[in-house]
Amino acid sequence: MSKKIHFDLVSPEKKLVSEDVRMAVIPGDEGTFGVMAGHCSLVASLGTGVIKLYKEDEKGTPERIFIMGGFADVTPDKCSVLAEEAIPVSSMDKGRLEQQLRDLNEDLGLAKEKEDKARVKKQIGIVNAKILAVSGQ
Repeated sequence: MSKKIHFDLVSPEKKLVSEDVRMAVIPGDEGTFGVMAGHCSLVASLGTGVIKLYKEDEKGTPERIFIMGGFADVTPDKCSVLAEEAIPVSSMDKGRLEQQLRDLNEDLGLAKEKEDKARVKKQIGIVNAKILAVSGQ
């Protein structure tokens, strides 16, 4: 039996995951990285993307969780992720996200102030990232 690493994922709302996994693939600010048992200790800043949790081996279908930023604290036997936002990809609705994107593009066209345009553009980027996650990319 392969060694596993304990993985915790916490968002401001709740703890989403606390279980042993074979490997976690995490979207870091400097690129995606994988964590397995025995990994060197590190603290990493995270970007927007999808965490993939492989329960048994890398060939199986991973559990996928969309995150927006945060930090990962890795030791040889534990990986803790503190995410600004975390949503299981399986609970996201592509049609609803596409409607949000249409609404935001409309809002962008109506925005007059520079700050309002910047805020809406940021939201558009987030919704686009969620659509990519639901699409499996």
